[in-house]
Amino acid sequence: MKILVTGGAGFIASNIADRLIAEGYEVVIVDDLSTGFRENINPAATFYQLDIRDPGLAEVFEKERPDLVDHHAAQIDVRKSVTDPVFDAQVNVLGSLNLLQLCAKHDIKKVIYASTGGAVYGEPESLPADESHSIHPLCPYGITKHTVEHYLYLYRHNHGLNYTILRYPNVYGPRQDPLGEAGVVAIFTEALFAGKRPTIYGDGTHTRDYVFVGDIVEANLLAIKRGDGQIMNLGWGREISVNQIFAALKKHLATEIEPIYTQERLGEIHRICLDSAKAQKELGWKPQVNLDEGIQRTVEYYRRRRSGAS
Repeated sequence: MKILVTGGAGFIASNIADRLIAEGYEVVIVDDLSTGFRENINPAATFYQLDIRDPGLAEVFEKERPDLVDHHAAQIDVRKSVTDPVFDAQVNVLGSLNLLQLCAKHDIKKVIYASTGGAVYGEPESLPADESHSIHPLCPYGITKHTVEHYLYLYRHNHGLNYTILRYPNVYGPRQDPLGEAGVVAIFTEALFAGKRPTIYGDGTHTRDYVFVGDIVEANLLAIKRGDGQIMNLGWGREISVNQIFAALKKHLATEIEPIYTQERLGEIHRICLDSAKAQKELGWKPQVNLDEGIQRTVEYYRRRRSGAS
């Protein structure tokens, strides 16, 4: 089976591509390298440097004839979506529509779509939030990611395009960009290694559901053959605060550096964690890597990277 992975030079999707190749799948990667990195691309994959909005994407479909699409290419920065909602919509909605049109035209068997559980629900009415929770996103990013969920339903109804939607928690682990605007584990780790005081926006009591990237990869692998037509949260169902994340990193890096607290940012919700009982039922998925182990693996990755090791 040939699988097209959009955003495959990025943090999560490059880990997925590696696993797909290890499992014997043929992988084609499309990424414009605006936030992804060429060094993340598995040499066994076929790579096209291309924006998903580009009309040239049609040529990729014509040439490669993929069986399945794992769609991760997106504008993922909540803050950027607030300051530039038009760009956010252009990439996340129009880019995805360009992709879905081609999927329908070429009779793609299935689309696995990386949505967001951290942004679609807004400030939660109850925790952990399950898939029946009301949708009230507080940032354009949450709106655009949710909009594509509706288009997927439409394309399944009108064109027979199968899909599985995975609503992600806060994902962390190797390859997350420590210089980006998202991913506090990577950002804090790099700052602490450099002897700098990381910035925490707000008082550090904001909570998220943190899941190690390897567990997210596993959910994508399971979704190839399961979860048809379903929307599923991924998560532990546990709230972890930013202060707890920082404390865990301090312990693993054996440092006494303290953070700088500053004003919280527009568009950020205060609390979220996700009920993943549906994913357990439909996919047979449960997270396996606990926070302490995940932090340790992440810290070791950045330590090796700083030392120049692979």
